Amino acid sequence: MEGNTAWMLMSTALVLFMVPGLALFYGGMVRSKNVLNMLNMNTYCLGIVPLLWVLLTFSLGNSGDGEGLEAFIGNLDALGLADVKGTDALIAVAFSMTFAAITPALIAGAVADRMKFAAWAVFVPLWSLLVYTPVFYWVYVGWHHSKLDPAAIDFAGGTAIHINAGVASLALVMVLGKRAGWPSTAMPPHNLPFVMLGAGILWFGWFGFNGGSAFAADGVAAQAVLNTFVAGAAGMIVWLLIERIRDGHATTLGGASGVVAGLVAITPAAGFVGGLSPIVFGGLASVCCYYAIQLKTRFGYDDSLDVVGIHMVGGIVGGVLLGFFADASIGGVDGLFFGDGALVVSQVIAIVSVIAFSFVVTFVIAKVLDNVMGIRVSADDEVAGLDQTQHAETAYVD
Repeated sequence: MEGNTAWMLMSTALVLFMVPGLALFYGGMVRSKNVLNMLNMNTYCLGIVPLLWVLLTFSLGNSGDGEGLEAFIGNLDALGLADVKGTDALIAVAFSMTFAAITPALIAGAVADRMKFAAWAVFVPLWSLLVYTPVFYWVYVGWHHSKLDPAAIDFAGGTAIHINAGVASLALVMVLGKRAGWPSTAMPPHNLPFVMLGAGILWFGWFGFNGGSAFAADGVAAQAVLNTFVAGAAGMIVWLLIERIRDGHATTLGGASGVVAGLVAITPAAGFVGGLSPIVFGGLASVCCYYAIQLKTRFGYDDSLDVVGIHMVGGIVGGVLLGFFADASIGGVDGLFFGDGALVVSQVIAIVSVIAFSFVVTFVIAKVLDNVMGIRVSADDEVAGLDQTQHAETAYVD
């Protein structure tokens, strides 16, 4: 009991540490005049989302029986953490709160360099309430879990977090519009050491993200940690190989991107697959994400830091592959390669439902905010940089 508690407390801290890691990862990729804005967008999520979680959204996302109306949204039985007592319950609140905080932070990368901070400050709690909370409930309590046969599975948030945030990013950038000069003007990362440091912190924190989702210091957690390490490694090597073959150079940004692609893909499957499966997840996700990123120029959506290409596509790859590779001897149910193809169908239904819901509701939220307060900075402010115009600060002093 004490060992499980210690592991979960440590895992909670590891996932929280991922947010500053994400801030550095994204912050290094933007131009120098916008780095503080990106750090602030990520850090803000650690402020507003936990408050909303303990006041309201934990209850809506977890309290319910998955039947009737409660197949789609939870109830208010735990409003303000009413009657939430005991070690296990408190850990469940804290651990899931870190997931709720990092999910909207992922979206910040897609809207980099051009979104008003005031609009972001309103968007994050609205999106957390209206999009993240229902999807989280569907995946772990509601109809994905209680109505599909077999139930769709998502060990640590491939659908609830990565696909959800990636699809929302696409909807938001479609309302927000392109950065001035994109794609004709080069906008390279201003600080690749920041990117590499952020990627390392994310990988480190991901052991708590996936391993902690076992909710015990046991064999499932060990399998999840191992899979997390291997999938990230496979993602990195495959991405570097693609770059070397196509462009003649293996880049630090490519290596970091491959790690994240592999980690995203293994997230829904971390405690459900074993053997060499994480190599397949990480490697295939790297290929799919690499080529998905190329589509933004072709289709004209400005996903600044490739949230759609990595998190949405990587999450889809992982969620679908899980339908094939799930092994009941490790955890969960069997997938197609272990004798039960029905799981593939459930996985696809769950993924498609989240894509449709997240895109539509996020698009509506963005449109309403744009009409009420405007979500994009002025052209002059964009040229000057968001650090100065949104925060009256400068990251680098001559």
